Amino acid sequence: MAKLVDKTYGDALFELALENQNIDTYFEESKAVLQILKENDELLKLLQHPKIVKSEKEHIIENIFKGRISEDMTGFLVLMLKKERQAFLIQTLEYFVNKVKGYKKIGIAYVTTAVELSEAKKKEVELKLIATTEYVEFEMNYNVDKSIIGGMIIRIGDRVVDSSISTKISNISKDLYNIQLA
Repeated sequence: MAKLVDKTYGDALFELALENQNIDTYFEESKAVLQILKENDELLKLLQHPKIVKSEKEHIIENIFKGRISEDMTGFLVLMLKKERQAFLIQTLEYFVNKVKGYKKIGIAYVTTAVELSEAKKKEVELKLIATTEYVEFEMNYNVDKSIIGGMIIRIGDRVVDSSISTKISNISKDLYNIQLA
């Protein structure tokens, strides 16, 4: 059910953003609200507490966000409370943010290397990814893992390109093991 709620409300927010031509505004506001919700566990607990009435929860949301984000975004958050979907706020906003990233052709790349890359090398990797994919921009996430020995592992969505030395050694080892000696 969670995925259905996320998709239903996330798609509705996306359609509203398109209709109002406010994709960028809603995108930035959603990221800000997400950050606030993720950093404040107490706020989430408060919004989900069964003994606090809906009107009080709505008042809390309006006090926190009114004047800081658009009326439409505040209204969206209040609507989710009215429909008792506050448990899905984070997932719904994450769904919306990812949908906007897809719409704007912003990819998310996870790059693992054995050593820290220089800024110039990071930029080179990003430009190469832009040139070889349908994306026009990337959110780059770099990780250092000495166990891959050398090379690079790049993951974009469910696609993985593994040119690490450890994987090459493993493949050679498997090939040698499968050789039949006469």
